[in-house]
Amino acid sequence: MLDITLLNYTDTDFYQRLDEALAWEASIDGEITKIVADILADVKERGDAAVLEYTNRFDRMALTEAGEFELDETQLQQALASIDGEQRQALEIAARRVRHYAEHQKIESWSFTEEDGTVLGQSVTAMDRVGLYVPGGKAAYPSSVLMNAIPAKVAGVGELIMVVPTPDGISNQLVLAAAAVAGVDRVFTIGGAQAVAALAYGTQSIPRVDKITGPGNSFVATAKRLVFGVVGIDMIAGPSEILVVCDGKTDPDWIAMDLFSQAEHDEEAQSILVCPDARFIEQVKQSIERLLEDMPRKDIIKTSLENRAVIISVNDMEQAIEVANHIAPEHLELSIEDAEQWAKKIRHAGAIFMGRYTAEAVGDYCAGPNHVLPTSGTARFSSPLGVYDFQKRTSLIGCSAQGASELGETASVLAHGEGLVAHARSAEYRIKK
Repeated sequence: MLDITLLNYTDTDFYQRLDEALAWEASIDGEITKIVADILADVKERGDAAVLEYTNRFDRMALTEAGEFELDETQLQQALASIDGEQRQALEIAARRVRHYAEHQKIESWSFTEEDGTVLGQSVTAMDRVGLYVPGGKAAYPSSVLMNAIPAKVAGVGELIMVVPTPDGISNQLVLAAAAVAGVDRVFTIGGAQAVAALAYGTQSIPRVDKITGPGNSFVATAKRLVFGVVGIDMIAGPSEILVVCDGKTDPDWIAMDLFSQAEHDEEAQSILVCPDARFIEQVKQSIERLLEDMPRKDIIKTSLENRAVIISVNDMEQAIEVANHIAPEHLELSIEDAEQWAKKIRHAGAIFMGRYTAEAVGDYCAGPNHVLPTSGTARFSSPLGVYDFQKRTSLIGCSAQGASELGETASVLAHGEGLVAHARSAEYRIKK
């Protein structure tokens, strides 16, 4: 039997033990930070020459000039034509659904005029250029291309630059096909910290961007952390996680597989079940043991479940919701009756999957909402990636003569209170005598 952590809400130390089980912090590796900082500085100084050197070294390439980095539109279209019809149809369906959902997120400009003629408002504009980092090699995620690129395009981003490493010169055709479907403007076959540096600082051939999004390994995550402030970033994501709240009336095999769906990502992924039915919990544990044997990523799932999975026994659904809000999970499945009503009680979650038939996996690929979600409890203060992440808000203020006079008096008092005389006089000049 797998050794999975079991907790009971009635235990006096329940929340202490739960927090210990949830604990995960992106450790900042000093050695990795130094390596990445050196790469960033080198690319900032030498541009293409440094990117070329690191790409040849880390991706085992033999490129001779930076012009070889970029793929043209013909190559993307060839990739799209090369995949089988079923894959292409799936990409196009997913892209259509993601785009349709994203269209509802667009923020529009607005303004209003006060009685004295003063105009106040907000201007909404898209970023000029955004960089999308896409993992290469074994980790190939065309769904991430769609989820990052499409909201940016819907927002109206002027140019979308994608970087994707091609170790040993091998490119993933499905990823390139996804770039074609999503409308990516330019693609460069580079990766690692050097790609993040190129996007952040710009080189002779790779344009500087305003924001970098997309997943990557520890070197990529560290690079994003270090360039934040020079450019915007989406987030520093932790391991994938799922919390399933079940009332004991769903097929236990379904629940076991839903837990597997996150555990198979990597050994640090976290799968949690909260349930008020002790008998059902035992059924799920039996399903886990039986179904695990047929999983291609059995070893990863097993390690993930034994290291980080938690099964929590509660007395009722109110307690289950309380626990869910405390955890603030990336993915929350409400496999219960009246899921939409219970969902109204959830305050903290990246995404809520309502009802027994809503598997988290559909959210990863094609439901429509974005699969780039806050992890490690950060849903308490952050949100899924969306169109709004690629739009900027600018305040609009236009004073009439009367408004300037009235506001000037208030501003003058406050400015003098802060000891900022020039501020005060600037406002006072416009006060009607």
